[in-house]
Amino acid sequence: MAFLPDAQGRATLVGLTAPVCWGMSVGLVRSITEAFGLAAGLTILYAATCLFLAFVPGLPNLKAFPKKYLLLGIPLGNLYSVCFCLSLHLSHGGQQTVEVGMVNYLWPCLTVFFAVLFNGQKARWWMTPGVVISFLGVMMVLGGAQGLQPAELVSHIRQNPWSYALAFFGAVAWAAFSNLTRAWSNGENPTFIVFAVDAVLFGCLWGAGYGDLSHGSAMGWTSVALGAVAMGGSYAAWSYGVTRGNIAVLAIASYFTPVLSCLFASVWIGAALDGSFWQGVAVIVFGSLLCWSSTLMRR
Repeated sequence: MAFLPDAQGRATLVGLTAPVCWGMSVGLVRSITEAFGLAAGLTILYAATCLFLAFVPGLPNLKAFPKKYLLLGIPLGNLYSVCFCLSLHLSHGGQQTVEVGMVNYLWPCLTVFFAVLFNGQKARWWMTPGVVISFLGVMMVLGGAQGLQPAELVSHIRQNPWSYALAFFGAVAWAAFSNLTRAWSNGENPTFIVFAVDAVLFGCLWGAGYGDLSHGSAMGWTSVALGAVAMGGSYAAWSYGVTRGNIAVLAIASYFTPVLSCLFASVWIGAALDGSFWQGVAVIVFGSLLCWSSTLMRR
């Protein structure tokens, strides 16, 4: 039928479910690491996610992936997972957890930026201001009521520098992973492999004594169940979408993930977010949208 989307359109629609689920990830990962500790909690989460992915979308064919992607692309996905989860685990309280999440959400504009640099994506001149505006939005989030005062901003970051730095490195890693997946994956979905390696990495830490299930709570187990579906489904949908769908459309949808994340975190972990915080989030979204709009070319 004429009104049904083509193959690229269907892939794009699948990819559009990812930002909705990603909006839940900050609050869920924080709850899981609080309940079980970093290593034990994330081992359980990633193992449960692998179980989910074994059925949706199914086990991948390793032979279908180029060796360069297995050696360079997959590790970037693992690096993102480690940086993202560790940055949330090291954050202090609900407010800082969401701040760290906003630093991590620089990845949408960085994804477009890397696509221009490495994947041949065309862009207009205002992509650069878009990237700058997104960074200013993050600075507004971190500055809080003090605004964009460099001394106050530096002082705030020094309270927990590793958490903010890991969130930023994670954003860079995910942007690079998204572009390498599109360029090198041969259309195959690598999500199961990424999560399986993550489960092994955190399982080794758990085996070394980092983690304890005896303090697990009902909220912790509920977070694991929701996290397996949300994270596994979103990563699978995103990888499928960026491989076969319209990456520009997916990028614009992903730019609203920070808003969804803040809304979910305010409910799930009780993060108190004031007006200045939401202004910073709005600036991040605006900067990312500006980056995306720069890639729209007249035919």
